[in-house]
Amino acid sequence: MQTISKSQFKPKALQYFREIQKTGHEIIISDHGKPVLKISPFRENTQTVLAELRNSVLRYDDPLESVAEGDWDVLK
Repeated sequence: MQTISKSQFKPKALQYFREIQKTGHEIIISDHGKPVLKISPFRENTQTVLAELRNSVLRYDDPLESVAEGDWDVLK
């Protein structure tokens, strides 16, 4: 997350807005070294995203069971 001062932000506001829109990263605006604003890209309602995931778990045997390293395909 990038932090910039108000004085740096003001003359380049549109440039920062485009950067946020393109990268999806947030920017913190500071005033006298203290964070005062956070600018982040618009995201759809998180409840909508969660609703899409409902009933997507195919099997759920024992969530507290430990997983061995060999069981993770990503680590191979």
